[in-house]
Amino acid sequence: MEQDEQTYSIIGAAMAVHKELGQGFLEAVYQDALEFEFRHAGIPFLREVELPIRYRGELLPTGYRADFLCYEAIIVELKAIERLTSREESQLINYLKASGKEKGLLLNFGSHSLDYKRMIRSHESM
Repeated sequence: MEQDEQTYSIIGAAMAVHKELGQGFLEAVYQDALEFEFRHAGIPFLREVELPIRYRGELLPTGYRADFLCYEAIIVELKAIERLTSREESQLINYLKASGKEKGLLLNFGSHSLDYKRMIRSHESM
């Protein structure tokens, strides 16, 4: 239940940002505003978190960078596009794989109302 409360607090902060700014801004603007909301709500976070990728035990030179890691457990990825597609969902799945984290949130500020998708990494598919 605690994990769900954490997820809901992140979504609530994102809703506050979308209510204030609406749609049409660049993703970076929403990222700045969401950082402000996280601080205001007391949500612990890291911004622009490096997610290294290993192949056969070796660290690859190319990795990922997640927009936020909240509560040391939830990867948060932002978008500012018309609608979410399987491409964005796949990106978050790969972030979860690379980080070893189990929960992620995909937040889209580009539509009329905030669009979000909560994802859980399945260990069976790894």
